[in-house]
Amino acid sequence: MTSTVDARIDPDSIRETIKQFLQDRLQPKLDKLKEDETEKREKLLYDHQPENWIASAAKRAEQIQQVTHALKFTHPDAKGTSLNKPGNPEAGEVLVGTHTLVSVDQDVVGNAAALDVYKFLKLPIGDKTLLDFAIGGDSRLREAFSADRDQAQKWMTALARITQPKNRPASHALAKQLYWAVSDGEYHLLAPLFPTALVHHVVTAIREDRFSESAQSARNAYRRKEPYSYGFHEYPDLAIQHFGGTKPQNISQLNSERYGENYLLPSIPPTWQSEPVQPPLHVDSIFDRHISRRKRVRDLLSILRDFLSRVGPINNIKVRRTREDLMARLCDEVLFFAAELQTLEPGWTLDERCELNIDEQCWLDPERAAQDESFAVHFAQGDWKEGVSKRFANWVNARLTSSKTPMSEDEAREWRTVLDQEMNLIHTELNSND
Repeated sequence: MTSTVDARIDPDSIRETIKQFLQDRLQPKLDKLKEDETEKREKLLYDHQPENWIASAAKRAEQIQQVTHALKFTHPDAKGTSLNKPGNPEAGEVLVGTHTLVSVDQDVVGNAAALDVYKFLKLPIGDKTLLDFAIGGDSRLREAFSADRDQAQKWMTALARITQPKNRPASHALAKQLYWAVSDGEYHLLAPLFPTALVHHVVTAIREDRFSESAQSARNAYRRKEPYSYGFHEYPDLAIQHFGGTKPQNISQLNSERYGENYLLPSIPPTWQSEPVQPPLHVDSIFDRHISRRKRVRDLLSILRDFLSRVGPINNIKVRRTREDLMARLCDEVLFFAAELQTLEPGWTLDERCELNIDEQCWLDPERAAQDESFAVHFAQGDWKEGVSKRFANWVNARLTSSKTPMSEDEAREWRTVLDQEMNLIHTELNSND
């Protein structure tokens, strides 16, 4: 593999970027000085000379560390180890963590007075940063730093070390610690760290969803009941956790950028408010109206009808599998509805308003057999299962018939063959009622 060097980036362009950064920092400080504060002015000018400032930054870099997982969020006085890790890729995509981030915003912890060093190192140089150049030992940065090669190399090495822990890994009395049993009488001591990089990504996304101009415009259109080109996100019951009080920069750089805020999403089970199950009264079959009213059933029938109209006479294995899958889902929806009706008080089909055929009465009110002898005889014979299957098949065929999918006798017979295979799902469920 060969690497390419951007010819537009040379020591002079890097040097100009550094000078502009220092000038932007210097000018506000000079503007605050009175005319007679000559000594302070001269010191500021001296301190902001590139080589003088870089020498100071290299020393102060020892006071900060670039991290993705920080300790101080647990307690501001905790002195243990923070980590700079991309997360655990073996966790996979099912679990959300730092490893799922496409782009990681690195955080910085340590002496807040030295955070300007990190801002310096994050200066963009092409598609990289000064920190990337320092870590890579790039000769162009070395030359831009100083004509003294050895001195420049020492500065680059010192600045690059902000990505590494300053001491051996250690926890602290003010840190969270968990004893995790691994075998009889043996434990691992775990020290959970705050995933500040992941939190920053989440907070940034939620702020965009809540406060961006486009989100506000979409909400205003919604309130006025006007159409809009896209929707918006809401986060009900959102809680805000604060770190660092009036000095969030004492916790970390990204914490300061978040104004010390962390969003907490509600982690509670939903409260279901399901409508009470109503018995199907004044109908001969649940397939007449009740099943067809269910949105999921309507959607599946529509998808199946469209699919059949597209494939036409094609009957390869891919078509058969798709058709069988859609039919299996449709059967599931029918069984879900039947299960709801089976939760009603046993004997509900004895209501004089119940006009269901006897086959579906056996299917949907099986426990009535324990209190009705004549019903128990019919239930025990089991013929009602075939009756339910036929009604289901006729109902499906009727719903699938359209101008694009006409069901002639031959086609209906072929379709019934496929349908009978899916009927095994219902037969299995029905048999479990014996």
